[in-house]
Amino acid sequence: MPYKKRIWLPECYYHVTSRGNRKEVLFQSKSDYQVFLEILAKVYEQYPFEVASYCLMSNHYHLQIRSPHVPLSKIMSLVNKRYANYYNAKYSFTGHVFEQRFNAKVIFGLGGMLIVSWYIHLNPVAAQIVPTPAHYPWSSYRFYQQNHPATTPPDYLNINTILQRFDGTTEQKKAQYCVSVERSRFQSKRSQ
Repeated sequence: MPYKKRIWLPECYYHVTSRGNRKEVLFQSKSDYQVFLEILAKVYEQYPFEVASYCLMSNHYHLQIRSPHVPLSKIMSLVNKRYANYYNAKYSFTGHVFEQRFNAKVIFGLGGMLIVSWYIHLNPVAAQIVPTPAHYPWSSYRFYQQNHPATTPPDYLNINTILQRFDGTTEQKKAQYCVSVERSRFQSKRSQ
């Protein structure tokens, strides 16, 4: 049975997730994380898109992504297929690497963008992998940190989409964003 065609809203960001088959590990080594990010960059060269935030966890990933020129399904199909080919070749596996097609939910408004970004950056904290998002190397959080010595952000990463919610210089906006992440973390702890 063919898949149901997805609705594509080119002006909207989506919260995209994809999980390893049977919830198995997708990223077994540092090089696996790096290859996935390289695949994103190569697909971006073919079909430009924007990512506002991302986080790669061991058995799944999150992207806050918008594809203004080609359907998001095309972008995600290329990313997942290329990573699956790499993964199967590296580990001498066959069959499905991903549990199913990617999951995508439309994000509405700047408030929605901010909430999804917090959720993505706090994912490794919620999973008790690191004490703060700043300690996790496989997310976009470091590019949001004030005066962080991170390497140049990848071309597909557009942090200004989130930072426009705040006032001041870029460094002031980054500082306010990081404070907002911490506030959201503690608010979610209190509501549990």
